[in-house]
Amino acid sequence: MTPPRTAAGSAVPSTRAGGRRRGERPSAAELLAAAVGAVPGGAARPGQQQMVAAIEECVAAREHLLVQAGTGTGKSLAYLAPALTVDGPVVVSTATLALQSQLVDHDLPRLADAVTPLLGRRPTFAVLKGRHHYLCLARLDNSTEEEPEDTLFDAPASRPGGSTRWLGEAGRLGKQVQRLRDWAAETDTGDRDELDPGVDDQAWRLVSMPARECVGASRCPFGAECFAEASRARAREADIVVTNHSLLAVDMLAGRQIVPPHKLLVVDEAHELADRVSSAAQAELVPELIDRSARRARPLLRPETAEAFTAAGDALAVGLAEAPAGRITTGLPGPLREACTLLDAATRAALDAIGDIKADDPDPVRKQQAKAVLDELADTAQRLLEEAEHDVAWVEKNDNSGRRALVVAPLSVAGTLATHLYSDRTVVATSATLALGGRFDTVARALGLDAPPASPPSPAAAALAASTGRPDRTTAGSAAAGGTGAAGGPARPGAADGRGDARGSTGDADSAAGGPGTAGGAVAGGPGWRALDVGSPFDYARQGILYVAAHLPRPSVSGLPEAAGEELLALVGALGGRTLGLFSSRRAAQQAAELVRARTDLPVLLQGEESLPLLVRRFREERSSCLFGVMSLWQGVDVPGDSCQLVVIDRLPFPRPDEPLAAARAAAVDANGGSGFAAVSVPIAAVRLAQGVGRLIRATGDRGVVAVLDSRLETARGYGPFLRRSLPPFWYTTRSDVARGALERLAKS
Repeated sequence: MTPPRTAAGSAVPSTRAGGRRRGERPSAAELLAAAVGAVPGGAARPGQQQMVAAIEECVAAREHLLVQAGTGTGKSLAYLAPALTVDGPVVVSTATLALQSQLVDHDLPRLADAVTPLLGRRPTFAVLKGRHHYLCLARLDNSTEEEPEDTLFDAPASRPGGSTRWLGEAGRLGKQVQRLRDWAAETDTGDRDELDPGVDDQAWRLVSMPARECVGASRCPFGAECFAEASRARAREADIVVTNHSLLAVDMLAGRQIVPPHKLLVVDEAHELADRVSSAAQAELVPELIDRSARRARPLLRPETAEAFTAAGDALAVGLAEAPAGRITTGLPGPLREACTLLDAATRAALDAIGDIKADDPDPVRKQQAKAVLDELADTAQRLLEEAEHDVAWVEKNDNSGRRALVVAPLSVAGTLATHLYSDRTVVATSATLALGGRFDTVARALGLDAPPASPPSPAAAALAASTGRPDRTTAGSAAAGGTGAAGGPARPGAADGRGDARGSTGDADSAAGGPGTAGGAVAGGPGWRALDVGSPFDYARQGILYVAAHLPRPSVSGLPEAAGEELLALVGALGGRTLGLFSSRRAAQQAAELVRARTDLPVLLQGEESLPLLVRRFREERSSCLFGVMSLWQGVDVPGDSCQLVVIDRLPFPRPDEPLAAARAAAVDANGGSGFAAVSVPIAAVRLAQGVGRLIRATGDRGVVAVLDSRLETARGYGPFLRRSLPPFWYTTRSDVARGALERLAKS
């Protein structure tokens, strides 16, 4: 297992032995013990206990905390228990709906039941989502006027990709809106997630209200019945509020007007936060949106003003058609600059014509909707025309949907996070992948924390890394000879693999000597924050093998190289299926599926051929099946047990050269004399690779092999060791016969 340890090697505080005085609030450790005790077969986990103690200490000291908590730590309970000792609501933010559902449907109800006797009351919790997740009665009241459904064709502007809606589809939309009207009379929450069966996005847009278009409860004729306002009221009264990174980002950018005031913020899946903030700060101009906005505002405008608006949209469509897809590096092309200039002038004239919303306006909702969209379009046009150094602009084209867009996003959000994330609250950021290359520095800087420059390791750590960073650690008498490890690997705690100082940024000799599987301690990273790796309860070196196919040629072409395909066939055949294939491109996934289908009788499930939840369910139930897919599978699949005993990764997941933001950030580092590849591309690959590798071991009984068909993980002296140190401490080999032998033994077990 990978045990937790503090920097000073202090023991994990245990639950108070003595009784509690009458009226004294229970400690977080006692609340955790009650929650764990309520789980059948539940047992205390040292990493979980250490995380609880660290959170309590940071709340008391008003410091921030980065916690790397490996899979199986039970980190949800580790932050929920101390949350119940903090006055006022505590906010928990997640990146994925899957984790949000786990918290709301399972962890929080179970915790509430367990701690009620200790607290003398049942703690409460609420979910807070963006306004557009809730039914808007004001939009519903005039939804038929918004998009009349008695026309044979719908305007292309209202359809993604500009496609036309046929009469039959318009009738289907009308039926969905009517069902929403019926549901509005029954629902208590108006939450879209509670509508079963659901409706498509187009229907929901007709009855929901984006935050920017809302006039506010005091001005809305349905303000007293507003579902979104009711959800905020429930959040203000709850002990724990669960929200998502996107809404948290919007709240930060809006001056914290959405999420209720709180003293403790827990950011789970924290490795996703910076990207979600970037998305929230991103803006785009799309011809279809401009056309739709013009139609919405037309009743409020003079004909010539409306025509200028339409002309700006047409100019943008022409400019996007002529411009190549990708990052704009030499200033806006002339046609796009002209389109933005026309749009800026048209939106200003339209906003002046509409004027302010007054108390006696006959339709304040419709007026606010029009103004909000115009304001956003004007801001985006002006932002693009400014061509600020801190922004990145690019042209986005999707040939499948026909979508065209001019996009602008911030080069970095670290400054935004530093300014808006940490003030007046304690922030606990946690994930299974925060210590990249064994250090927290990279993630800390990305999250806006003042991280110190990387310090060199001690001589002992450097010597150990130099002696173990490259050679194959397979030796006779271990896995090759049928050793006793669960996956056919050695029964020892782990082989040296270049992870000497991997779990802490202090680089001390003790940390280095700990070897793989040792969790480094707290890192005094900067003013007002700490970092901690609490390890994992899994014994990775006994449960799994990391096999790198170092004999394969360096990948050079897109798709699946022939040699990699043959290696894939050998591995899948040795196990007889049970394989999750994580590919760098859709083309590679398709080629792999075609190859395995043609050369074996194994059932192959390919992402895109059916819905992802259905594919994952089939993969879990059909023991000999293989599931192949792309990036969304790298962190969204949880299949414990023997249905997934081989994870194959075709190549290191570096960002593509045409990813605009990553390319721009790398170029900025290069321009300042650094290495953009090392500073930007390698950390992105480290997070993605760690997430993908983490699909293998999901429970203490899991066993298997991770196979990376990219020789650079072994042969690249510059970044290979860094990437390996970012992964769980599996037993490591570059010998294909060892990997196949382990898989053959698993197939017989």
